[in-house]
Amino acid sequence: MDAPLIFDAHLDLSMNAMEWNRDLRLSVEEIRERESGMSDKPDRAQGTVSLPALREGNVGICVATQIARYVKKGSTLPGWYSPEQAWAQTQAQFEWYRTMEQCGEMVQITNLKQLQAHLANWDKDPGLTPIGYILSLEGADSIINMDYLEKAYQNGLRAIGPAHYGPGTYAFGTDSDGPLGSKGRELLKKISELGLILDVTHLSDTCFWEAMDLYSGPLWASHNNCRVLVNHNRQFSDEQIKEIINRKGVIGVAMDAWMLTPNWQRGVSTPQSMNVGLQNVVDHIDHICQLAGNANHVGIGTDLDGAFGKEQSPKDLDSIADLQKLPELLGARGYSTLEIQQILNGNFLSFLEQTWV
Repeated sequence: MDAPLIFDAHLDLSMNAMEWNRDLRLSVEEIRERESGMSDKPDRAQGTVSLPALREGNVGICVATQIARYVKKGSTLPGWYSPEQAWAQTQAQFEWYRTMEQCGEMVQITNLKQLQAHLANWDKDPGLTPIGYILSLEGADSIINMDYLEKAYQNGLRAIGPAHYGPGTYAFGTDSDGPLGSKGRELLKKISELGLILDVTHLSDTCFWEAMDLYSGPLWASHNNCRVLVNHNRQFSDEQIKEIINRKGVIGVAMDAWMLTPNWQRGVSTPQSMNVGLQNVVDHIDHICQLAGNANHVGIGTDLDGAFGKEQSPKDLDSIADLQKLPELLGARGYSTLEIQQILNGNFLSFLEQTWV
């Protein structure tokens, strides 16, 4: 099949631009060259994402994040020391997206009409069409109060994950656990009122199930894998995956190597030594499809360059353009052309069409 359109449900584009000082208008190779010799973070000179690489891989639409954690005194997690600072950081990230729009590189999508227009434009002339993005907030710590969530909605925010890593203001996230509390319940109520998409990625088990009891609106897991394949609280159990399926949600499979194979040791393991490739991504996709009994509830949510690069990505992925290797791998597993199209873009697009009526 010709290079199909890919919908990536999770890319931290503005974080890379504003915190890691990457000009994403450059090629991946140029960004790596600029970072040669830098050692402030493990993925320097090993990035996989840029706007030209997205075009090369026909990733014409993505969910693009804002992210800024608020950390209380004594926390060992990186972050900002007040919610106000965290909010300001997300606004700098928002302005980067706006600037990319003014440069003609990206276009924000907030409703069904805009989605349909973008898909038509991309199909007609992908070379001249800006890359479409849907704005999402990863971790809600920067939401000072519900008035700020309304401001974010007015700026085009359409999806939100209440938690990231550790205990947050509104929910417990990865590597922590506990109930939502009054602020978390207030947030869910406001999410429902505004018609935002709830991103259940990173929610702790207790918060996940409490959210399922309290919230009845649209939800997805933008970048989450299968606990039965890699046993860690960052992944979802089969019961959680089935709940998302029953709620007509979609799960985007992530490409962080430690989430793809058991026994990964950070800073020690390599994709080559652990033999981690896109085949492992297909393992997680296939497991979700087997639980669903169809290919209607899984997609791609790479999280590529989410504070990791080639050193922690599938060994057969040099840049995000290599997502185009997935159709052949899925076909070899017995997936039909239609099912492959659903996984690469159709499921998330159908979800949005049903949500944004």
